[in-house]
Amino acid sequence: MDQSNENRQEFGEESIYHLGKLPPNSLTVQGLMNYNLQQTAFNFHQDNSKSMETPSNLPLPDAFLEFLNENGIDPSIYSASDSTPRYVRLKPGCEEQLKEIESDIKSKLEKVEWLPNFYSLPPQIQIASSKAYQQGKIYGIDAASGAAVSALNISPGDHVLDLCAAPGAKLCMVLELLGNSGSVTGVDVAKHRLAACRTLVQKYGLGDHCRLFVADGASFSLIPISSHSDFKSANTEFGVEKDEFVYKEWTSRRPWKERKRANKETKNGSLQLTQDPDLIFYGRCSGIIGLSKSKLFHSVSSHEISQHGYDKVLVDAECTHDGSIKHIQKFENWGWSTMERRVLDAERTDDLTVLQFRLLTNGFKLLKVGGYLVYSTCSLTYAQNEDVVERFLSLNLCAELLEIDGCGSWPCKSGRIPKTLRFDPLTSRTSGLFVAKFTKVAIL
Repeated sequence: MDQSNENRQEFGEESIYHLGKLPPNSLTVQGLMNYNLQQTAFNFHQDNSKSMETPSNLPLPDAFLEFLNENGIDPSIYSASDSTPRYVRLKPGCEEQLKEIESDIKSKLEKVEWLPNFYSLPPQIQIASSKAYQQGKIYGIDAASGAAVSALNISPGDHVLDLCAAPGAKLCMVLELLGNSGSVTGVDVAKHRLAACRTLVQKYGLGDHCRLFVADGASFSLIPISSHSDFKSANTEFGVEKDEFVYKEWTSRRPWKERKRANKETKNGSLQLTQDPDLIFYGRCSGIIGLSKSKLFHSVSSHEISQHGYDKVLVDAECTHDGSIKHIQKFENWGWSTMERRVLDAERTDDLTVLQFRLLTNGFKLLKVGGYLVYSTCSLTYAQNEDVVERFLSLNLCAELLEIDGCGSWPCKSGRIPKTLRFDPLTSRTSGLFVAKFTKVAIL
């Protein structure tokens, strides 16, 4: 995703004006937006169709209000800013330091009863400058995003694929749940954003079982590798030829031999137009050390994937982000024409739904039989969620939609399709998120 649910803050200012009263001239731009959002919510409930047809001077453009109406989204969710907290995840083992952390960030941390290791705090509290954050004891991740990870039912030893990994909070949570076992493969198409994931996993000391690839998630095709942390016997174990490149312990500097080979290929004009995914990080227990490059990037059959694919796959797909109050708020500064281009443009939305379907399809392809896949977006539209799921199920007979374990205690609504879930700022006090869980069954 290019703007994930993680570490989001909602509007920080509370409107003090009642519906039906005109705001005074001294009202701030932010307060004016809150006032108008609340007025919009009021109109929506009083006369939905009329409020969408009547021209208005609201900060939110009429085109966006029509977009919400067409997609069955109540605009009052954007007035929930003063009641939507910020969320952090506490690193396991730091529970006894809770009082010290609260003193550090100068705020009480309220335990989220329905999600282990999650705490809420007022949206205006900043954590980036705190010692707790800098030392990796806490990090920001929205509770809805945490629920999506929780839905994977991660077990020790699992091999997990995060197909749209940036900016990395969910990736860190997956690694925490795995502990000292299994592996996580993070994939993202944007190298600078995946580099942020690399920074996070190193900062929190979670990188040993992780590998990160810059690649198109819709065509990524590498399966997990059993851990080979000792590369001393690699030449005999893998049959590596004398001059073949073998991965040793990761360093931020590209190996000299690899740079020399790439330069030679470039000069000879033999550099392939379609290159292998760019491996920008791998941990000591990720299965990379000791492998030759050809062994890492070798192709596999569908049968191999069904037996040795990923145990769990997370597809938190790129979307219009209309479920995020913070994201919508940005358009006040960027300009509403930017919203029309990024959210309302029909061609872009169509392209997004195609991409979402491709990401879901490829993630499922890499899932082993009996494994779990979670598909999520921070959009609340049907087109990017239920419609994608319905199309996917109709074309994949081995895909089965599952009930999400433990969701009975979650503060969310059911989606239009049974067993799917929707979080939103009003109902859940989180950012908006759609979640669906699948398994792959064997076709006899």
